[in-house]
Amino acid sequence: MGTNFLIGVKVFSAPCYGTYLPKKNKLLLGIQTHAVSKRYLKDTYGKLRSLQHFLLLSYGIFDWFSLDLKGGVGFIKQHPLNSDEIDYPSWLGGGYGFRVKLYHNSGDKIKVVGGFQHISIHPKRVYLEGVKNKAVLDDWQFSVLISKTLSRFTSYIGVKWSRMDYIHWHSGIRKRKKSDLTKSLGLILGLDIPLSRRTYLNLETHFFDEEATAISYLCKF
Repeated sequence: MGTNFLIGVKVFSAPCYGTYLPKKNKLLLGIQTHAVSKRYLKDTYGKLRSLQHFLLLSYGIFDWFSLDLKGGVGFIKQHPLNSDEIDYPSWLGGGYGFRVKLYHNSGDKIKVVGGFQHISIHPKRVYLEGVKNKAVLDDWQFSVLISKTLSRFTSYIGVKWSRMDYIHWHSGIRKRKKSDLTKSLGLILGLDIPLSRRTYLNLETHFFDEEATAISYLCKF
């Protein structure tokens, strides 16, 4: 029942991917749907919604460090206070991040993983009353997860600090409308469900800082 303790340097999670990291020079490929049903912005900017679909790739730089990349499409819906919701149709999106295995007890099947994840969504522009509106969703977070494998399933819980800003161009004038920083701390609950020796489902939900869920189908290479 050996115990490993690994310390990573924090550099600059969006879904956190769970605590499975690909081995050195190995890949983790998959698809993901990420739905944000509510994220509050500061002042009178209201709230955001978004639905995103991605292809995922994680690469093991070391056994304890993985690089996470994603690309796909997504839309934004922004609802200002006392105004109609602005609906930006789906267009390009992507993200990047990393995860570090901080602790692994193979006997008790417990892991602790820290990470950073970032997502940027660039939906299509819309015209409201003849005025061009452009938007970008800028979503990033730091997270720490602890997992326990019971029988075939791996469950995890964690905390994160996050921001999800709404960058808005109106008639060519750019303004960053920040998320409500009083709602930046969040709770993460997740579950890995194996389907075969190489494939599994990852289910994840976020609370407090946002209301969001993600489902991913992943394959180990």
